[in-house]
Amino acid sequence: MTPPVLPRPSRGANHGALWCAAAAALAATRTPRARRAATRGLASCGLASLAVNALGRRTVRHPRPVPVVRRVKRRPVTTFPSGHAASAAAFATGVALESPAWGTVVAPVAASVALARGPGGARFPGDVLAGAALGVGAAFAVRSMVPTRGQVAPPARPRAEAPALPDGEGLVLVANTAAGSAERVRALRDALPRAEVVACEPGDVPAELAKAATRARVLGVCGGDGTVNAAARVALRSRLPLAVLPGGTLNHFAYDLGIEDVRDLAQALRAGDAVRVDVGRYSCGGQHGVFLNTCSVGVYPELVRERERWSHRIGGWPAGVLAALRVLRADRHPLEAEVQGRTHPLWLLFAGNGTYHRMGLAPGRRMDLADGQLDVRVVHGGRRPAVRLLAAALAGPLTRSPAHAAVQVGRLRLDHVAPGTLLAYDGEVTEVEGRVTLEKLPEALTVYRPIPA
Repeated sequence: MTPPVLPRPSRGANHGALWCAAAAALAATRTPRARRAATRGLASCGLASLAVNALGRRTVRHPRPVPVVRRVKRRPVTTFPSGHAASAAAFATGVALESPAWGTVVAPVAASVALARGPGGARFPGDVLAGAALGVGAAFAVRSMVPTRGQVAPPARPRAEAPALPDGEGLVLVANTAAGSAERVRALRDALPRAEVVACEPGDVPAELAKAATRARVLGVCGGDGTVNAAARVALRSRLPLAVLPGGTLNHFAYDLGIEDVRDLAQALRAGDAVRVDVGRYSCGGQHGVFLNTCSVGVYPELVRERERWSHRIGGWPAGVLAALRVLRADRHPLEAEVQGRTHPLWLLFAGNGTYHRMGLAPGRRMDLADGQLDVRVVHGGRRPAVRLLAAALAGPLTRSPAHAAVQVGRLRLDHVAPGTLLAYDGEVTEVEGRVTLEKLPEALTVYRPIPA
């Protein structure tokens, strides 16, 4: 006889209510991995439901004998395959593919839903097994379209010599309080109790980083990509290894490095696991700067400046949408620049520190942070900039299109850049003119990252 507790989660799973609640609980943990697991679980569940409906779930009234595990007064009305079992398996598998730890938490609930549909008399065992198989397949189909971070983790090379800090002694970490890093800083203190943490306002970050470098064995930073860029400059100048704890909105460098939270960073620091990565550098006259992610001229720097103007009023993502609308609707002419000896009208020139790859529908990710290449993408000038930029974005890994070209080089020179032209690097914006040179500093920076055995 079916345990009386099993039908309850089965009823709760009607119309996906149970899985929506589970996803909300995962997202409430405020960790990137849990949020991605929740999103992947719901996406897998949705695809499984679509597949079940597409199969035209045929209704079966009583062509097969009723299971003997439990006798019921009337024969079951069942469908093939079981939608509840498909959704349960899809959600649990999707969560486990992104986060095995959270998968072990969700799996017993999913199993209870599937079992309640079988021995309870509402489903035949074959219906349940077919539904579960379909759900697992849906989760793997979602992974093929949007890979997990584990599938695109950068290679653990080239290895670098870095001190192991079992309790954090020797680490001085500067945290940008404007990035909402307080919770992560508390977790770091718990994980590495002898680490020194300096919390400061954005305007004080450069000075505090310089002070920290004079007494640190390892320079740490918690903040967004702009804050990490400032720390990288100090680490390069002081020849110190860098420990990055993501604390901003996007955290491209930390995530491409494989650092998502305190657990990842603490693991690397305790073991002394570190790698060397490339650094991009731009120069214009006597002006110099570095970038860990991207550097660009054209429309994007204008978008960044416009976004910063509105972000403190309406928030980051709404400000980004508003900035894109305002910049693309403005009446302007393409940037004229001489690229490697040839003059081009450009809407956008983007240079990534390392080659960006796209897998499935996921945004581009760097799979090697020490490949020695600048990933240069150009959107040609012409009419309708919004259409051209959208076409370039959709082109993704294609090397050429009517509006878009891509090439990987180690060094790039722009000449005859008009005065007042904006250049964006890791979310920061500056003005350039004349000759602008972009180049790579191969394996210039040592950074901590967890390295699998």
